[in-house]
Amino acid sequence: MSSPLSLPRAAWPSPRVARTEVLAGLVVALALIPEAISFSIIAGVDPRVGLFSAVTMAVTISLVGGRPAMISAATGAVALVVAPLVRDHGLQFLIAAVLLAGVLQIVLGLLGVARVMRFVPRSVMVGFVNALGILLFTAQLPQLTSVPWLVYPLAAGALAIIFGLPRLTTVVPAPLVAIVVVTVVTVAAGIDVPTVSDEGELPDSLPSLGLPDVPLNWHTLSIIAPYALGMALVGLMESLMTAKLVDELTDTQSSKTRESWGQGVANLVTGFFGGMGGCAMIGQTMINVRSGARTRLSTFLAGAFLLVLVVALGPVVGVIPMAALAAVMVFVSIATFDWHSLRTLRRMPYSETAVMVVTVVVVVATSNLAIGVAVGVLVACVLFARRVAHLVSVVPSDGPDGERVYTVTGALFFASTNDMVGRFDYAGDPDRVRIDLSAAHVWDASSVAVLDAVEHKYATRGKTVQITGLTDVTGHYHRRLAGQLGGGG
Repeated sequence: MSSPLSLPRAAWPSPRVARTEVLAGLVVALALIPEAISFSIIAGVDPRVGLFSAVTMAVTISLVGGRPAMISAATGAVALVVAPLVRDHGLQFLIAAVLLAGVLQIVLGLLGVARVMRFVPRSVMVGFVNALGILLFTAQLPQLTSVPWLVYPLAAGALAIIFGLPRLTTVVPAPLVAIVVVTVVTVAAGIDVPTVSDEGELPDSLPSLGLPDVPLNWHTLSIIAPYALGMALVGLMESLMTAKLVDELTDTQSSKTRESWGQGVANLVTGFFGGMGGCAMIGQTMINVRSGARTRLSTFLAGAFLLVLVVALGPVVGVIPMAALAAVMVFVSIATFDWHSLRTLRRMPYSETAVMVVTVVVVVATSNLAIGVAVGVLVACVLFARRVAHLVSVVPSDGPDGERVYTVTGALFFASTNDMVGRFDYAGDPDRVRIDLSAAHVWDASSVAVLDAVEHKYATRGKTVQITGLTDVTGHYHRRLAGQLGGGG
């Protein structure tokens, strides 16, 4: 009998696919180094904490995640959330918060939080992608400003290789070739430019397994809980958005539920190794996918290569010019931005364009993808409710036996029923009035309260109202709430 972890022969990648996965993983590992160091500085922890977090997140999510080829590691969004905790209480409380965040993500994942992704409209997704491209580009500006002038020709050369090499061959990922060529030129010519080693000290030993040294009491929980919840929500939102984006880019489907609790497991493992936690990294994921990776192997190897690079080959990695890595990220930012969305701006409805622009502006202003997406979804909901509210009509007609019939059409909810009370002729109508809801649907208590108010206004004039055309669901809803909401007061 085969082991539960064994794979059938058909599941193993072909040599061609394996080569692509290996090379993509190596490129991602190289790109993770400056990012992890930078995010460590943002969070206020030693660079080694961020680097090892990237290793444990990537390796773990490659095994338990729901989206193959997606990269998870220490991220800027999570670093921004936990920075105040580190500043006020130190690293050990951060580790405790990471562990709690992992537990929360597992619980939220099992409860089906991934299903909320269906409520994210396309305009928010486009805004998310465009804002991401802008943030990725602006994040490279510190590496390209106030630096020796030789950085610019090196970065330009790297970009020329990245954009030009695929026209000649795609056997080797162009970003990897660019990094190697620029590094060799810099070392051979003795060019003095900023390198990876200038960003922070690289580790020379493996991380150790342990628990955070904090008091196990309610006071500790009260300190770490808000940060843990913030980490859990921000991490899940960015991870699920990234997974959805990769689904679209690769024309494949992924398990969002598995990805949700998988992120929790990865954060738990990272916490036990003293890491700062993280989530999906859209920039590195784009590098991986654009390099041709499609399986879990590239994600696993990104973590494994990163561990080898920073521990065993630290001196070699340290000489890589930051200009080369910045060029790779500039390429990713350009490839990430949805340029087609700019060409279709005039054709899109005003509300769709407004949602996209709001999402981009909020993300760029806050440097937080989660906040931008949340605001974008909120604006989309408000504009949708406003648009649907105008589709309700109330048409009067003369019925049999001298009664007046009002035919109501559309979705009745809080936004569409605000002015509905004024559409009836209470003084001029006959003693018998019928409101036909056959072409309408009652969605909330506000609509029932409006119908109560209409009935009350007729009743004060000695007239009777009959409401007809209710569906089984709508009828049950109306019978349960009618007269209980104070609509006729």
